[in-house]
Amino acid sequence: MNPLRLTAMTLALALVSGCVTVQPWQRGTLAREDMQPGGEPALAAFDDHTYFSKEASSGGRGFGGGGCGCN
Repeated sequence: MNPLRLTAMTLALALVSGCVTVQPWQRGTLAREDMQPGGEPALAAFDDHTYFSKEASSGGRGFGGGGCGCN
């Protein structure tokens, strides 16, 4: 492979790799409550109600299953 082409491909890959540096003045915006995942209390309460209704339990939403005991 041509060394110039290999260098160009490596540089292009480095530019589009998705590495993002957050600047100090951007951290305040990203730290807001509405920017956090799961920041909507009403949606979180609705999800909790749905999981409680389906699983007959509360909390621990990190696992799968249908609540029928057939896992």
